[in-house]
Amino acid sequence: MPKALVTGGAGFIASHIVDRYISEGYDVAVIDDLSSGKIGNLNPKASFHKIDIRDKGISAVFEKERPDIVNHHAAQMDVRRSVADPAFDAEVNILGMLNLLENSIKFGAKKFIFASSGGAVYGEQDTFPAPESHPTNPLSPYGISKLAGEKYLFYYKETYGLDYVALRYANVYGPRQNPHGEAGVVAIFTTRLLKGEQPVINGDGKQTRDYVYVKDVVEANWQATGRNFHGPVNIGTGIETDVNELFSELVKLTESKAEEVHGPAKAGEQKRSVIDNRKAGEVLGWKPKISLEEGLRETVQFFTT
Repeated sequence: MPKALVTGGAGFIASHIVDRYISEGYDVAVIDDLSSGKIGNLNPKASFHKIDIRDKGISAVFEKERPDIVNHHAAQMDVRRSVADPAFDAEVNILGMLNLLENSIKFGAKKFIFASSGGAVYGEQDTFPAPESHPTNPLSPYGISKLAGEKYLFYYKETYGLDYVALRYANVYGPRQNPHGEAGVVAIFTTRLLKGEQPVINGDGKQTRDYVYVKDVVEANWQATGRNFHGPVNIGTGIETDVNELFSELVKLTESKAEEVHGPAKAGEQKRSVIDNRKAGEVLGWKPKISLEEGLRETVQFFTT
């Protein structure tokens, strides 16, 4: 039975990936320090190790589990925190990842799948949607650390033969997303609308993002597991949606009477972000299947129950 080690496997995206691996017959081990993940998200069929990815004790986990595949989603993922504390961001996202890579080599992992960022690594875009060949000029320490992770993967491939795929995600949304953080506008708006509270849209609400549903992201991870491709690949819809449109659709789905209320713009927020997914079709045989309306409906349903 093939074995996968999933970091951040009690979190939003990775817990869905754990479920998929298990349904496909994989033996799955999860690493999560539960700083943002939840025990309730954990698949009971996975073995669980509560540990920080920076901890040298990770070696004992690798020695015990001996994974064929490492799927790495544990991260410091708050862009604003990365700006406030770049050293912490680098500790988790760069040194933590190096800890995993060193142990992957030492204990014979064959493949490393990395959750990168299709918004943060490009910075302000020159072309829309941005292909993988777009210049990478990240505007936050978070974006820099994700790009550094990709560069280290290239090094470990060239030096040790570790196969890898870096999945550059667009804005992922869906069930299990944390509605209490700074990120995750879909989860934040949905929970507030369902409680009868008034969400506030930052700035004019015309900033656009590429919203990709978590089930489509899980499918991309599954396709990446079995394909012989290494390098970065965008995982998004290629469709821009502004925050005002998103709000309007969620008001409709939650049957809310909330008005469109705007607050101050957030400093440093990208105006437009949308990524080209054609390469994912070519190298992974992947394309998004779930429309924004359908994905939002399923997300609202999750937060309603």
